[in-house]
Amino acid sequence: MDSLENKLNYKFNNKALLLNALTHSSYANEVRKGITSNERLEFLGDSVLSIIVSDYLFKNFPNMPEGELTKLRASLVCEKSLCGFSRSLDIGSYLKLGKGEDKGGGRERDSILADAFEAVLAAMYLDGGMEVARKHVLRFVLPELEHTDDEVFKDYKTALQEIIQRNPEESVTYILTDETGPDHNKQFTVEVHLNSNVIGSGRGKSKKQAEQMAAKQALHLMGADI
Repeated sequence: MDSLENKLNYKFNNKALLLNALTHSSYANEVRKGITSNERLEFLGDSVLSIIVSDYLFKNFPNMPEGELTKLRASLVCEKSLCGFSRSLDIGSYLKLGKGEDKGGGRERDSILADAFEAVLAAMYLDGGMEVARKHVLRFVLPELEHTDDEVFKDYKTALQEIIQRNPEESVTYILTDETGPDHNKQFTVEVHLNSNVIGSGRGKSKKQAEQMAAKQALHLMGADI
């Protein structure tokens, strides 16, 4: 347990919570003796994860519409992402599995690892509170968010450029107008200019994101189908 706590960067006050988070239903059903599985913790962890990611996206992507926020959140908390987080912590090695599940490769099964990540998160939330849980989640989600940026934002600047290129005399430039926040959580504001006229403005946690959001606003104002 100590080695897992080191990987989690968190020491539990109530270690029974962590033990419960690592107890799969196959083990609980096999051993019984009052042992409960991690399913209730998984249920709670799913909600804690959702509110932390939703809160971060809401605050850091102020120009992103609801539909895109939902899509981005879904990509960050999907089974593929969660089992990847779980593997990076080697949670599979610490799971209590029934003999059949263990022999059947349960320690490497995506669904079991994803559920265990949520259960451990819930245990951390119950033991240490929301800020402990938030720090844990963002440790994994922020790097994942960097990887998804290109997919999420790739179309807007290209789409705007294609429209502007229909008029060769027109030119688009992106100008950084504001930069706020500490180094680990910067916010950038960018304006997109058509010749000398501002046609859009956007904010993001990188200049690239801010530019894409500015391009998106410009496309929206032009009535483009985006």
